[in-house]
Amino acid sequence: MIHNTEPNTLSSDSGDWFSFMMGEFEAKFPCDRCYFSNHMWAKQLHSGKWHLGLSSYAVRLLQDVYFLDWLVEPTISLAKSQQIGSIESKKAESDLFAPCAGELLELNERVLADPSLINADPYSDGWMLALGITSSTEMMSPDQYASHLEQAWEVAQRTIKGQANH
Repeated sequence: MIHNTEPNTLSSDSGDWFSFMMGEFEAKFPCDRCYFSNHMWAKQLHSGKWHLGLSSYAVRLLQDVYFLDWLVEPTISLAKSQQIGSIESKKAESDLFAPCAGELLELNERVLADPSLINADPYSDGWMLALGITSSTEMMSPDQYASHLEQAWEVAQRTIKGQANH
């Protein structure tokens, strides 16, 4: 269960999801998966195979993803922080990096053909890649990710405000 002393920041919906307020926008996160500091989620499908995608925090900051490009193809070993592709949205063009080491097993061809699935359903149809992960040391629990979000949101707000002043 997620606890927080600041009102309107974090809440738990019954244990299945937790919420984080990004200003007036509520971002929701399923508790049945792990998260990474680069705002990707991972859900284990079976021993060693995980689906990965962008968290609703990342999707909200990007807004309206409309293009996805991969620099890698299955099956290849990835190093942590290796550039794997890029993503374009209404707000930004960003490089995508592997959140951990592993073997790239599959790319979600449906998302490549229709990147708007990331906006509409980031935790189901919007998964981006399947990785064979042998070590989970970089993964955060939902509680750890919720704490990470508080720090990341402070940085994001400063960045947004700084950009608005230029």
